[in-house]
Amino acid sequence: MQKVELIATATFGLEAVVAEEVKQLGYQDVQVENGKVTFTADMSAIPRTNLWLRTADRVRLKIGEFQATTFDELFEQTKALPWAEWIPEDGAFPVEGKSVKSTLFSVSDCQAIVKKAIVENLKQTYRRDWFEETGPLYKIEVSLLKDIATLTIDTSGPGLHKRGYRQLIGPAPLKETLAAALILLSRWKPDRVLYDPFCGSGTIPIEAALIGQNIAPGMNREFASEQWPVIPKALWRDARAETHDLAAYDRKLEIIGTDIDEAVLKVARHNAVEAAVEEQIHFQRMGVNEWSTRRKYGYLIANPPYGERLSERPELSGLYRDLRTLMQQLDTWSFYVLTSDERFEKEMGRTASKKRKLYNGNIKVDYFQFFGPRPPRTQPVIRAGKEAEPQ
Repeated sequence: MQKVELIATATFGLEAVVAEEVKQLGYQDVQVENGKVTFTADMSAIPRTNLWLRTADRVRLKIGEFQATTFDELFEQTKALPWAEWIPEDGAFPVEGKSVKSTLFSVSDCQAIVKKAIVENLKQTYRRDWFEETGPLYKIEVSLLKDIATLTIDTSGPGLHKRGYRQLIGPAPLKETLAAALILLSRWKPDRVLYDPFCGSGTIPIEAALIGQNIAPGMNREFASEQWPVIPKALWRDARAETHDLAAYDRKLEIIGTDIDEAVLKVARHNAVEAAVEEQIHFQRMGVNEWSTRRKYGYLIANPPYGERLSERPELSGLYRDLRTLMQQLDTWSFYVLTSDERFEKEMGRTASKKRKLYNGNIKVDYFQFFGPRPPRTQPVIRAGKEAEPQ
């Protein structure tokens, strides 16, 4: 089967997480750079990575890479690439671009030149002067970094965070890819309870349920490259069949999400139904100071309000106080909190076991990780106390 070079793009700070996911799928020729993970695989990797990658932004097919300091170099070397191997006669191929620390800094000019070069290349193959571009989508990117031009085609279409279940969203939603990364970084195990005290529209609990039952995040959506004639339909059928074969639908999970806003919890419940994991998550209106459990070991993973405005600080101080009290009560639990507040450790009265710099959209945040002790190999099952029973 034909070998292809693929690039899984990643939010800053998540490259290593994406690389680990790629390796878990069986692809070992992996190179990690800022914002991307590059690997070589056969054609079946296009459907498999789109269906399975939880933390990547999208999957791009690398067509070529070369140095370009003049527009002539950009044109000629782009024209020489094997575009007709991928783009059919009716293919739609818009071009977008970016340029960082490069001689060719005008992105619009670079896009126009790449477009023209591809047209000239396709003219030679299809023996025609005009392309209507009414067929499948092949969105091309020309990326210039320090005078190195990388030409890729997007195989995903809408970003991979578009799982298909979040038809309704609450205020300040957390991206699905980042939520999944928080869970993977925590090393949460499906046999342990997971609690999100600020669940909002339910993204962290839902992503945890998908991970816990090994449900492929792209199972219920479509991808741009599904319409590409060059990729055999059988590869997509096999890849989708694999997602069903490997899903652990019968695995029972204990995932709890609470919030003080009943309206946003209705959104969370709706989204859980859309993701078909509503049986695995219990949502309840409740403040942090109201919740307790007799579970001796568990994971708290949260994305609390950041309090970017001064007017929000008093409310945030009360929230921190409640979280600090809960951390003291659950001293054998592991706590994972994403926040932009650099004073968070001081507010908790503890130094994090580990801190990881990430970005939530354009906001620089830290993922504070407070590791609890490992549980013994065997432990009795204790029913929850004040922890609400699933309805």
